[in-house]
Amino acid sequence: MSITVSRQKEIPKWKLELAREIAELSKKHRVLLVVDLTGIPAKHIQIVRKKLGDVAVMKVVKPKIALRVFRELGKPVENIEQYLTGQVMLIYSNKNPFELASIGENIITRDYYSPGEVAEADIVIPEGNTGLPAGPVLSTFSKLKIPTKVQGNVIHVAKDTVAARKGDVVSPELASLLQKLGLALKEIKLKIKCAIDGHLVIPGDKLRLDIAEYEEVFKQAWIDAFKLAVELVVPEPVVLNYVVQRAHREALAMAISTGFTTPETIEYLLRKALVDASVLAIELSKYAPELDLGVEVKTVTPPRQLEEEKEETREEKEESREVSEEAIAEGFSALFG
Repeated sequence: MSITVSRQKEIPKWKLELAREIAELSKKHRVLLVVDLTGIPAKHIQIVRKKLGDVAVMKVVKPKIALRVFRELGKPVENIEQYLTGQVMLIYSNKNPFELASIGENIITRDYYSPGEVAEADIVIPEGNTGLPAGPVLSTFSKLKIPTKVQGNVIHVAKDTVAARKGDVVSPELASLLQKLGLALKEIKLKIKCAIDGHLVIPGDKLRLDIAEYEEVFKQAWIDAFKLAVELVVPEPVVLNYVVQRAHREALAMAISTGFTTPETIEYLLRKALVDASVLAIELSKYAPELDLGVEVKTVTPPRQLEEEKEETREEKEESREVSEEAIAEGFSALFG
């Protein structure tokens, strides 16, 4: 590639070399991430480089040089320019940008907070032996309102104590104490500004996917589709299996309620008749005890088993309107194996 300039000025060799590298990498890889290096220590970059070595190439760049290269390559510079500021690194790959971003952001190391930094989460000093000898450091604990006790000339924290809340500025005293206690609580991970997939620019906050949420969305979509398929009786094995079972339950319930006699309904009908007879005998005994029908008004109740079956029938009617958990499980099994 060639780089043109408006004035007759010699371009440093390192800039030309960097521009050529960016151009070559951009032609070989479909996807690149723009990463903010502000506050990221070199040791973390080395760890990321090692873990991404098989799937990506990392290059620290000068934003102006990268923009000039992208412009000549025909990339959407107007959409990229806002992200190419400050200290940046480009991660080139042919992986899906969402997967690549997830891998990069899940590489986490820890470091000590420095004075003036903002706490990313609550900073908790745990209960127990600090290993620190009693001395001037006790005043630091006192200033930070961390309860302590001295045992055998060693300082112990009396209980778990929040020394700073998320969003608080870390004081010099707290930063010093955390180092003395060996509490490296600051998470270090890549700050992805955006991803560029061909000519598509994806902001960094859009690259963070809530997998659990998407699983629920797909599950609900499948349930809705299955309900519709059941109503339309779509000729699919999973659908037909559920439709046939539901039709059988509804037919059985209707046959019992209308007194239609079949080998399958006769047992239910006889039990129903027994219940009806028992109820009638109770009512008659109230008004004509001399008939001596052999029932006690206060004790004769419908058979428990039939009541349970009635309850089951009611539940089955409700179930016929909704997709059962078994059907859902069977459906997912058929879809995903």
